[in-house]
Amino acid sequence: MARVTTTNRRDALRAGAGLVAGGALAAGCGTGPTTAAAKSTAARTTPESAVNSPQTPKSPSSPSPTRPAPAPRAYPGQPAQITHGPRTRPRVALTFHGQGDPAIAHTLLDTAERHGAHLTVLAVGTWLDEHPDIARRILDGGHDLGNHTQRHISVNDLAEADARKEITDCADRLRRLTGSIGTWFRPSRAPTASALIAALARRAGYPHVLSYDVDSLDYTRPGAAAVTRKVLSEVREGSVVSLHFGYEDTVAALPGLLTELDRRKLRAVTTTELLS
Repeated sequence: MARVTTTNRRDALRAGAGLVAGGALAAGCGTGPTTAAAKSTAARTTPESAVNSPQTPKSPSSPSPTRPAPAPRAYPGQPAQITHGPRTRPRVALTFHGQGDPAIAHTLLDTAERHGAHLTVLAVGTWLDEHPDIARRILDGGHDLGNHTQRHISVNDLAEADARKEITDCADRLRRLTGSIGTWFRPSRAPTASALIAALARRAGYPHVLSYDVDSLDYTRPGAAAVTRKVLSEVREGSVVSLHFGYEDTVAALPGLLTELDRRKLRAVTTTELLS
């Protein structure tokens, strides 16, 4: 055994002090428990189940997708701007412009699902920013989710750079929330896209622009009965119907509308299913 002298005891104390100081400096330069040393210590002293389990819920502003969302696809034989599907099959697509009170959106989704129907939701980017959970709710219900521009302004009237940003900003929101830019693009504040907007949508990854052949006019707040009459007077095989989240008239109209579609043996499906 080595003999301990006053000199080497003093050297050992100095070395120990240096280690302590070095550890304090590392913690100050790093981020505390997330430094490499701390991670190594945690791995040695913490049970594996605790290390692998998340300790803090993820921010709702950027939830990770539970499964990949569908991506846009091209439909051979369909035009660049789709207004309806095949007229030979008893199917229709109810498409919703997605913004407004999320409680209304949830009610409409729940109503559709109770009737065995599936919807297509074209979401506004700022709405997704405010209510990021709604994107996954739509997809988990078996509905289509698409892009309705970032701020829901008159996209056909914008300069090219501004219009591109409206499309790609919303696409980025959808990708962050779901892993996909969404299956469809619909221009805001216009039933159809200008040639420029259609081209920009294609460059952003959307082979088609989704328009419609039946406008419910629910955004004019005409009353539930008027919404139902308008749709049922025009809808037929292959129709794409324009409706909106955010209006109580639409909430009140949807159950009767779905019941009458069932009576006519017209099945309400996603736009993807309508065209598949």
